[in-house]
Amino acid sequence: MPGGRPRGFDAEAALDRALEVFWRQGYEGTSLADLTAAMGINKPSLYAAFGNKEELFARALDRYLTGPGAFAAEALEAPTAREIVERMVYGAIELVAGEGAVGGCLSVGGLHACGPDAEPVRREVAARRRAGDLALARRLEEVGDLPSGRAPTDLVRLVTTLADGFAVQARAGHDRESMRRTAAMVLASLGW
Repeated sequence: MPGGRPRGFDAEAALDRALEVFWRQGYEGTSLADLTAAMGINKPSLYAAFGNKEELFARALDRYLTGPGAFAAEALEAPTAREIVERMVYGAIELVAGEGAVGGCLSVGGLHACGPDAEPVRREVAARRRAGDLALARRLEEVGDLPSGRAPTDLVRLVTTLADGFAVQARAGHDRESMRRTAAMVLASLGW
């Protein structure tokens, strides 16, 4: 005989709604009341299905990286360094300023959480970003057709700096087209 009552809500849909709230409001700006209201569940159901707020954020971050942020992993499949970098940069712009975008980046916002209770979240986001940077550097090294005098780690820092900057610009209300012009100017300076 199975234990407990069956769940009265769609956990996947609730997780999507939690992701939206964290993305819009940030980790620290999101209360449990915000989450339960958006998810359509009560606190005991949230805890039973997702654990505490920190654990829910980690699951929302997983969803973000395989959903809206999946362009980054997909960009690594491009055949040339130029295409990889372009897909990463333009994908970041679409993420933060494209049609239906929330504005800003969940990952960048997670790094900016500043209270002591947010330290585990900052560490988690930073670790995932390091893993992504390492994967990008390895892939750039693998394709090997880098601009003259550029190391893979230099290009990783460029991509990260641009993507993070675009996330901040989106939060400040800058539009997609202005970001695309900036990206084109920076990428042209690489001499590809």
